[in-house]
Amino acid sequence: MQDEIDALERNGTWTLEELPPVKKAINCKWVYKVKYQSDGTMEQLKGRLVVYENQKITELDFNETFAPVAKIVMVCTFLAIAIARKWELH
Repeated sequence: MQDEIDALERNGTWTLEELPPVKKAINCKWVYKVKYQSDGTMEQLKGRLVVYENQKITELDFNETFAPVAKIVMVCTFLAIAIARKWELH
C-alpha cells in the first residue's frame, strides 16, 4: 500500500487542504487486485484508493474528477490495428 501512496504523491494526484470546520471528510477505502504471472503465480498486489460514492455532492464536495490515462502499449496496439484495417484517424 505504501508503494501506491508514494506513486500517487509523486504524480501530484492530490493537494492537502484544510478542512473547513462545517465540513466532514469523505470516507475512502483501499481496493486491491492481485496481478498474476503467466504461470499463475502471484506477481504483485495492486491497490486503488476509492471514495464512497454515496457521500459526495457534486460542486459541493468536489469540482474535478480523475480520468485514468491509457497506457502507451494500449495506444500503440490501437494504432497498429487502425493501420492494419486502414481506418482513418483524427
